[in-house]
Amino acid sequence: MVDSWRLKIQHKTGYDYAGPVSSSYNEARMWPRNGSRQAVLDARVEVWPPARTYRYEDYWGTVVTAFDVHAQHESLTVTATSTVETLPPGDLDPLSETSWTSSPSDNWYEFTLPTQRTRLNEELVEISADLRDKSGSPHEAALAVCDFVRSSVTYQPGATGVQSDALHAWEQRKGVCQDISHLTVGLLREMGLPARYVSGYLHPSPNAEIGESVIGQSHAWVEWWVGRWTAFDPTNGVPVGERHVVVGRGREYGDVPPLKGVYAGPASTGQGVEVTITRLR
Repeated sequence: MVDSWRLKIQHKTGYDYAGPVSSSYNEARMWPRNGSRQAVLDARVEVWPPARTYRYEDYWGTVVTAFDVHAQHESLTVTATSTVETLPPGDLDPLSETSWTSSPSDNWYEFTLPTQRTRLNEELVEISADLRDKSGSPHEAALAVCDFVRSSVTYQPGATGVQSDALHAWEQRKGVCQDISHLTVGLLREMGLPARYVSGYLHPSPNAEIGESVIGQSHAWVEWWVGRWTAFDPTNGVPVGERHVVVGRGREYGDVPPLKGVYAGPASTGQGVEVTITRLR
């Protein structure tokens, strides 16, 4: 019998402003996705100041909660609460190994192109080619990329910001999960493998106590196509499993930011983020 986990996630984020804001228009991507390896049992997104929300799926299949606030306010808070059933790793081995001569489906063409955050320099292009040449198959090459990035770039919270890219992390040899995932995706695409950036949450403890609430993380990892999508967490060097909760997928962070919007008023004085995760079973 497969040992699933049940996780309750509360993700609270928002902005403080230097003075009254008259109106704001916002999108939140904080609603987990149903999928083959996770089931959303309950989810809700609450906004303060109160606002009417509506949901839709964007181009990449991520659930978006959209809302406008027209009451004057000096701060904005969005709280997403969800309960998700997750499964252990189960897709690390491809169903049928693809060869380098196989052409990826046109469905994944957009996941083969570089973006501003995943672009590489000449040195990284050569590294990608070398890793590919030394690997016996696309799947083996993808795992080699993950190992290379993890051994080359140190995970260091606060080392970069949301606007950073793969090259910045590579040049300073440190970054956060977002940077590590961007670099991994860039190297995979350079090899010709469709690869996508995944945004979600991670429970920090493999031996989580049931009922104990802990400080969790907004997290990022990658998926590549070798006959099916295969998920891996290059930051931690582990396959994606029961500790991971998927919220969205895209080409890079810019496709799946947890909260973005525009507003009329003074400058923002900062953004706060709190993620609390409880293992229910």
